[in-house]
Amino acid sequence: MKVHVFYFNPYYECTYVVSENDEAIVIDCGVSNPAEATAFKQYIEANHLHLVDCLVTHTHPDHICGNEFLEEEFGVKPHEIDNLSQIEIFNQTMQILATPGHKSDSVCFYFPKEKVLFTGDTLFMESVGRTDLPTGDWNTLLQSLQKLMELPNDTVVYPGHGPKTTIGHEKQFNPFIA
Repeated sequence: MKVHVFYFNPYYECTYVVSENDEAIVIDCGVSNPAEATAFKQYIEANHLHLVDCLVTHTHPDHICGNEFLEEEFGVKPHEIDNLSQIEIFNQTMQILATPGHKSDSVCFYFPKEKVLFTGDTLFMESVGRTDLPTGDWNTLLQSLQKLMELPNDTVVYPGHGPKTTIGHEKQFNPFIA
C-alpha cells in the first residue's frame, strides 16, 4: 500500500491518495482551486491509477471542498459510512473508528494489516484537533484519543494537517495524551 499526500487549500489540509497496484482511494479531498486540481489529476494519470472510492474523516469544509471535483473528473462520490464499522479496500479490511470530539461526525480509518491510521483532525503530531467549533467537545475528544492509544505503538498516523507520526511517538510526546 502506497500513501501519497497533497497539502491543499489555505488550511494546508492533507489530501491522501492511497493506492495498491492500479487502484486508489482518496481520503479527505481538499482540492480547492484549478492548480490543485491539475496537480491531483497529473499524479493520478502519471501513476496510472483508477480511483475507486473517496473517504471523509469529517465534514469540515477544508476536508470536503474537493468532493465535487472528484465526482466531476473521476465519477467518485464520498463513501457513505454511517453505521459501518469496516469496509473492504485493497483486499483487506479497513476499520472505521468513530472518534468524535473535534466534530461529532469524526472518524478515523485504520488498516490493521498495514498498521496505518488516517486521523483527520482528531490527532496531529504532538497535538489534537480543536473543539471550539460547532459539535466539538473536549471531553469527547479525550475519550476518542484514548481509543486511538490502544493501537500498536508502531502504527503510522496520517493526520488531517501536518506531518505523519506514530502512536508510540504520540504516547511519549503529545501533551494532550494522558
